[in-house]
Amino acid sequence: MRDSISRSTKPPLGATVNPAGVQFHLWTPHTKQVELLLEDGRRHPLRDQEEETGHFLLEVPGLKAGCRYRYVVDGRGPFPDPASRFQPEGPHGWSEVIDPSSYPWTTREWPRNDFQLAGQVLYELHLGTFTQEGTYRAAEREFKRLRDLGVTVLEIMPVHEFSGEFGWGYDGVAFFAPYHRYGRPDDLRHMVDAAHTEGLAVLLDVVYNHFGPDGNYFGEYSRQYFSKQASDWGSAPNFDNDSVRDYFLENVAAWIREYRLDGLRFDATQAIVDSGHCEEHILAAMSQRAREAAGNRKIILISECERQWAHQLKPVDEGGHGLDGMWNDDLHHSMIVRLTGRREAYYSDHAGKPQEFISAAKYGVLFQGQYYCWQKAARGTDCRRVKPWQWITFLENHDQVANTLLGTRPKTQSNPGMYRAMAAYWLLTPGTPMFFMGQEYGTERPFLYFSDQKAEILDKVRCGRLTFLKQFPSIRDTENVAQLVPDPGSPETFQKCKLAHEDRTTEEATRYCTFFRDLLQLRREDPSIARQYQSTLDGAVLSDDCFVLRYFGENEQQRLDRLLLINLGPTLKLEYLPEPLLAPPEHTEWTMIWNSERPEYGGSSVVFPITESGWEISGPAAILLAAA
Repeated sequence: MRDSISRSTKPPLGATVNPAGVQFHLWTPHTKQVELLLEDGRRHPLRDQEEETGHFLLEVPGLKAGCRYRYVVDGRGPFPDPASRFQPEGPHGWSEVIDPSSYPWTTREWPRNDFQLAGQVLYELHLGTFTQEGTYRAAEREFKRLRDLGVTVLEIMPVHEFSGEFGWGYDGVAFFAPYHRYGRPDDLRHMVDAAHTEGLAVLLDVVYNHFGPDGNYFGEYSRQYFSKQASDWGSAPNFDNDSVRDYFLENVAAWIREYRLDGLRFDATQAIVDSGHCEEHILAAMSQRAREAAGNRKIILISECERQWAHQLKPVDEGGHGLDGMWNDDLHHSMIVRLTGRREAYYSDHAGKPQEFISAAKYGVLFQGQYYCWQKAARGTDCRRVKPWQWITFLENHDQVANTLLGTRPKTQSNPGMYRAMAAYWLLTPGTPMFFMGQEYGTERPFLYFSDQKAEILDKVRCGRLTFLKQFPSIRDTENVAQLVPDPGSPETFQKCKLAHEDRTTEEATRYCTFFRDLLQLRREDPSIARQYQSTLDGAVLSDDCFVLRYFGENEQQRLDRLLLINLGPTLKLEYLPEPLLAPPEHTEWTMIWNSERPEYGGSSVVFPITESGWEISGPAAILLAAA
């Protein structure tokens, strides 16, 4: 049964600053007495607004932003506020009253008011390792460089407050409070403001599938916060309870409204437990609440869904969840198999063959309901209605780089020519690409799993990490593997992952930056590729290593036709050409407009592929031809 206090009259959770003072709102059902404890020792009782609803309220006149507080619940505590906007000493410490409206924004509007996924380039980063300082403010100095590269959207790994001095951020325990070691809440606002000044949008990765293990005080207020079904990573929110749903719906709105974020990326949505007790799925409710908070501005909502459930991308009024995009793991797995030659663990169902790359370019994800041997079950759903730009594609992301023994990047596991050819395929096909921090200049710094936890939790983290990695036979059979896996709790592991300015000043870094900048310019400016259409794209296998993608001009504008040749093996000579996709449009000839082996990229150049005796396709290389 829904609380008798309606959403329209219920005050915000947490501490809200107003002209008269500060209002406090706490939900703690089955509690008889709640006291507000201020840092100076003063105590104030809260009252239940309506008997037995568990919504306790208090207005403290004259109180201002910056004061610190906790709650005492039926004589227990004191505990931090579960809706705290800031935990300056971490999740175990005092909560601080924050006034979001006091920040002096310098940008009046978010960039790209017509924001949608088509035409965007995402960039995932972890704030703690993106710079040596690891702060919101330090991140800002990189924004102009990323904009000039061609990036349009920053995707920030989670900043929900978590325990310890370092971590990935996926073990959040105070969902409204940004992690204190990156800076204060206004520092995060300043970072978003700085991104908007450069024309960059900002998405935040949010984790609503589980609670972190340390600093989790929700149970002190009510066990109703927790679902009876645990997730793979710990206690899961109980979305069958209306007040718990309201807490997380308010959280979604707060990130959009209080920080002017341009959207959210929902972590592991297949693990969000919603039994269907409520008529509307929690993800659908979250997407609607986020858009309400954005007002007339368009935002991006992205799902990471291992099951590849296409209904998440359908509009809410059609029975979907109203999300805009989804990570495409299938394409990543095929690319990595081809680059590394390893088919093991969750890569087992991918061969890295040309047909996989053609199908991914035409249809998005590869598994849309077929049997998946690794999981011994069907994987995916029918995705034919999904628009091509709704698939977020990547060669690297935080998970996939870390899911190697030493956190190595794909670049270091392949030869340079093949890597450039694969990167060209990735960036010139219709999905929406996402870089992982440092990839743009070819960094070889690792990205490892790191988590600063107290001893009893860290022992479980170490054991769990080793168990996970042992699904890969190449890791499991390595001698002394337990000693080789970097310790997640070691500060040294964290420090190894920090990007450094000097890495960008090498000749190799300059070559990679030039390579990716040119590709993103092609993606943005070439009229056929920029459309991101699948309906005007076809492909054919030319050999076990080589394939072609044909971009057809729209409305019979044949001079907009493009031919992308991807050769992932040695130079291929074709005397016989029984493939119509290779034929130029009537009254035109093919001309080469770009290739991945230019000397400025570190390549050895290519020959023009069309000869008097057939075709000679240099390899490994990517070659783009245009009709002229």
